[in-house]
Amino acid sequence: MNDEIGRRLREAAEAHQPDRDRMLARVHRGMAGTAVPRRSSGIARSWPKVVLAGSAAAGILAVAGLAVAGSVQTTPAHPDSETTLTVPSPSETPATHSPGTTGGTPPPAPGHPNRTTTARPPAGTPTPAAPAGRRVSEGPLSAQGAIDPHSTVYWAQATLTLDVAEPLTAFTVEVRVTQNGGVQSTGQWQTGPAGDFTVTAQESDGAVVYRWELKPGRTVPAARHTFAVQYNHTAGARNADADGYRVQATASDGIHTVQGGFTPAG
Repeated sequence: MNDEIGRRLREAAEAHQPDRDRMLARVHRGMAGTAVPRRSSGIARSWPKVVLAGSAAAGILAVAGLAVAGSVQTTPAHPDSETTLTVPSPSETPATHSPGTTGGTPPPAPGHPNRTTTARPPAGTPTPAAPAGRRVSEGPLSAQGAIDPHSTVYWAQATLTLDVAEPLTAFTVEVRVTQNGGVQSTGQWQTGPAGDFTVTAQESDGAVVYRWELKPGRTVPAARHTFAVQYNHTAGARNADADGYRVQATASDGIHTVQGGFTPAG
């Protein structure tokens, strides 16, 4: 709108030109219609004034037009643009949980083909005691406990590897996971046939206790066996120093017991 007004004023100022011939004709007609010398003399004397007045008017219009055009601020045109909101991609903002972070949903426990369903032990079952010391080898038994390296800040697996040198006719494995913050069982598994064992998991005396007990008439063969427990815990790096295992077995030469703890994942 402002640009259009300025343009029209400039065009009007430039187009205005005094009609000199017309003005002279009017002067001559006026001089011819009177016999008074004074009037003729006055009109003749006033002719330069008329010419100057017309020129001055034209100049004023031109200057006014330029002044108005110059005073009108021309707003620079802005191209149409769109505001783009940049949203970081998942790769730029990795959703990681650091130790000590609360909240969030724990990851599911990894599956295992021989994983068994835990159950409560029958009433009257004595509460197992925590291992009093470490004895990882005795008779035909040799054991090693470790925290699985795939454990996370929300979930962990404690793995007991047991080497058996001769068949066992009685066999009991207990793993204790100390309740030091949100520990909750998510399952357990073993490499031996699930039907050979009575499997339980219960919280007792400040710990979650997992138990495998060989059923009557079954035998544990000489081989390497694995027993694993899985559990959720409070977010963060969990300390497993107070966790432990205890294995009691009957071989041809009598009863043997091994017990120990779990080395950290590394």
